[in-house]
Amino acid sequence: MGNRVIWIVLDSVGMGELPDAKRFGDEGSNTLGNIARDTKLSLPNMRKLGLGNIEGMKGIEPVAKPIGCYGRLAELSDGKDTTTGHWEMTGIHVSQPFPTYPDGFPEDIIERFKKAANVEGILGNCAASGTEIIQRLGKRHVETGYPIIYTSADSVFQIACHKKVYTVERLYEMCERARELLTGKDAVARVIARPFDGEEGNYTRTTERRDFSRKPPKDTLLVRVKDAGLSVKAVGKIEDIFAGEGITEAVHTKNNMDGVERTIQFMKTEGAGIIFTNLVEFDMKWGHRNDVCGYARGLEEFDAVLPEIMAAMKKEDILILTADHGCDPTTPSTDHSREYVPVLLYGEGLMQDVNLGTRSTFADIGQTVADLFGLKPLLIGKSFLDSIMGVMVQGTERRRYHADV
Repeated sequence: MGNRVIWIVLDSVGMGELPDAKRFGDEGSNTLGNIARDTKLSLPNMRKLGLGNIEGMKGIEPVAKPIGCYGRLAELSDGKDTTTGHWEMTGIHVSQPFPTYPDGFPEDIIERFKKAANVEGILGNCAASGTEIIQRLGKRHVETGYPIIYTSADSVFQIACHKKVYTVERLYEMCERARELLTGKDAVARVIARPFDGEEGNYTRTTERRDFSRKPPKDTLLVRVKDAGLSVKAVGKIEDIFAGEGITEAVHTKNNMDGVERTIQFMKTEGAGIIFTNLVEFDMKWGHRNDVCGYARGLEEFDAVLPEIMAAMKKEDILILTADHGCDPTTPSTDHSREYVPVLLYGEGLMQDVNLGTRSTFADIGQTVADLFGLKPLLIGKSFLDSIMGVMVQGTERRRYHADV
């Protein structure tokens, strides 16, 4: 059957500021550590894997003999956003940060968008919290039919529309037109559809969010895995982050637990390859809203279902838990934070209690997976496969799957 990797990204679950955090305005950020400091955070199952044993971890106690492999990853790329983090994991070094627009988008972009989307006007055109801006401009949007355009500290062009004003399909169409015109120096990482519903004073965002991303360079780990004839099954916004490149099958999800359920469903199928999941609520629902207690509950909820994920693993499976950046809900900022991210690995064929230390790039994960499947090395990253692989029950042959490439 060959190996299979279940790769779950706990979106924004960072673990402490990187050495260059000051340049990003993120001194003092520590998503996991500060949540643990401010709440009675209990994560017994991730602790068993070695979460508290990771170098630099604060607020989470180590265990005597972790059953997993553990470490922390620094970000090599110049950024702290979802696209940069995920691309780096799969071997792409983003050396030039994606463009951002803290003062709103230039008038020429707005005019071209209005023409391409066939709308008379727009509202907003500023950096704002997505929940705040729909409360502030939702009534006028309903009255005028003008879509709400906004951005953040990240490289995003976001379009919010009430479902009674524009169908979700029409909103997606607007996003596609925006994606087509945002090229060259204005090629933002993501155009995001933000549908909302409800009445004045109680507008709420719905679960039909969609991300329309820049296409990554062709030579990602996912493309190589797919080209080798293996499966790449995407859960949550993974398909959007990679603009469908290197994906063989995809499902979108409503929330973290839906993402876990869809992941387990994929795990019940056969075939070697990757099941790649993003659990977005940590970031979208709690991190950006500075909801410390909500974030803690979300972490505990995931920790509680982790044994179910592990029980669904087949003999050759490898589980990888990591994150793409931080989003510390305890700081005044509602933006992402430049942080180390944890990495935990578990599988019947892996060694236990292996300290991977501090790695210099997220791409060490992708390089390790490429090594596992016998693929050509990625452009960045250092494999740690030989540090974590156990041996077969009979003999000493490595549990390594070599694709026909």
